[in-house]
Amino acid sequence: MTSPDRSRLTRFVGVLAVFAVGLHVVSGIAEVSPITLAPAYMFSPMIAGLVVCLRGGVPLSAVGLRIGRGWWLAVAAAIALPLVGLTLLVAVTVPGVGFDPTVDPMPGIGLPSGFLGVAATFGLVLGLGTTVNAVFAFGEEFGWRGYLLWELAPWGFWKASFAIGALWGIWHAPVVVAGYNYPSFPVVGVVAMTIACLSFSPVYTYLVVRAQSVLAAALLHGVFNGSAGIVVAYAVANDAVLGELVASPVGAAGVIAFGLAAVGIALFGSPSLTREFAHDAAASAQPRER
Repeated sequence: MTSPDRSRLTRFVGVLAVFAVGLHVVSGIAEVSPITLAPAYMFSPMIAGLVVCLRGGVPLSAVGLRIGRGWWLAVAAAIALPLVGLTLLVAVTVPGVGFDPTVDPMPGIGLPSGFLGVAATFGLVLGLGTTVNAVFAFGEEFGWRGYLLWELAPWGFWKASFAIGALWGIWHAPVVVAGYNYPSFPVVGVVAMTIACLSFSPVYTYLVVRAQSVLAAALLHGVFNGSAGIVVAYAVANDAVLGELVASPVGAAGVIAFGLAAVGIALFGSPSLTREFAHDAAASAQPRER
């Protein structure tokens, strides 16, 4: 199998670096936090992936830009909810973290109480996660689980997943140091975010390979981002360490939940990963350097 192309990888990382520097330059000029510009920054992996694919002649369908298997797309959207539920369960078992059932996870919306309210909450999470959130998530995922997964496919399922997870986590650094996700720990937060992304990555890769589409990652990412607030709302911690680094979807609780899912993938058999993961006919086309 063809090895990853260093020139394409360098170009991809280079574009990401330009956007990371640009984020801080623009935020400084506009006198706003980089976090304010994070929604735009989320599209930088997609732009980097498009630059590499279009310049290198890599078919977009080969890197997963296709509908793929509908059943697995549905699984990708739905699986985020039990993973978030498991994260919450892990979080509230930690000493110093409590469960507050009276909290309104979506204040201002006026949801009904009881089971109907819970059902409505999950319905809203799925609706927003698979639409608005998924659009922004696609801005990341086309780069990570589209182009980069295709490029690193020769490394195999696990090595490619962890390599993508590492870069994914480091890419968050410009907003994490500004207070995103870990406002009390801007430096340690970069390490924590990278560990979280490493644990998330095999699940994302698995669903993309099964769905034969990068849209699976965008759906999982969108619903997970939308439902992560449920953990933050219900898991009440005594201090910042527990709240941000432990009982958080991107803290130890989330790492354990996704880590268990990754163990399940390993036990039941991880799928083979090749550059034909999306579409045989398209992926067989040889990229052309320009």
